[in-house]
Amino acid sequence: MLRLRALGAGFKVAGVSVPCSRSFWDSAPCPGCLCPAYSCFQSPLSRSEREPLSPSSGSLLLARSHATMAAQSMAKRMVWVDLEMTGLDIEKDKIIEMACIITDADLNILAEGPHLIVNQPNELLDGMSEWCTEHHGKSGLTQAVRDSKISLQQAEYEFLSFVRQHTPPGLCPLAGNSVHADKKFLDKYMPQFMKHLHYRIIDVSTIKELCRRWYPDEYEDAPKKKASHRALNDIRESIKELQFYRTHIFKETKADEKKRKTHLENGDNNQQES
Repeated sequence: MLRLRALGAGFKVAGVSVPCSRSFWDSAPCPGCLCPAYSCFQSPLSRSEREPLSPSSGSLLLARSHATMAAQSMAKRMVWVDLEMTGLDIEKDKIIEMACIITDADLNILAEGPHLIVNQPNELLDGMSEWCTEHHGKSGLTQAVRDSKISLQQAEYEFLSFVRQHTPPGLCPLAGNSVHADKKFLDKYMPQFMKHLHYRIIDVSTIKELCRRWYPDEYEDAPKKKASHRALNDIRESIKELQFYRTHIFKETKADEKKRKTHLENGDNNQQES
């Protein structure tokens, strides 16, 4: 059980002082959170994140060591996000669809988060560019936005609740394809969500461009996007693309080889969470 010791202006969490604040976020999504300024997360480890306990693991020191290693694995998780917007102008365009998936460091999907359609006024939708009008209309997204009852504030709350359950605060990066564009809108319209993430990003499009220049043959074999322009499908395609680059471009390290051999010896070909 997590013990919190009152400090007057805040709490002490695992020896760290955490200030309290009153805001919309006082209603912490995790029922066990006594202090809304502290993000609790409760998520099972993926099989690749688990460390087997030895027969002599009864000692407290060894248990703490395994707990530390598990925490380090969870800190390597990736928060995959894709947005659909009414355009790319941060000053006037808005988010209309959003999805989120959590993977471990080996790109195994651990959890699929909220897939939300955000309501926006008709005048904003009617003023979209020709490209957005055509593609969002063809995919059915425009009508779904008109029918949605979900506000942007509600969407942020659901996203933040989800990532708090699966990732520690301030450690896991935002990931996606051309995710720098999504980040601009998230920074402006979902700041509380972004505060939970690490400041760095993992942009698959950067690796794509390097592969195109340095490994043109492999680039031609990379999975091609279907261009559905729907958030959840785009995330799945981005994960699949990065898996391809990892297999065909990045060199296997000694640690990777050792891990693979260990799984094979254990008869564990599927490293995903069971």
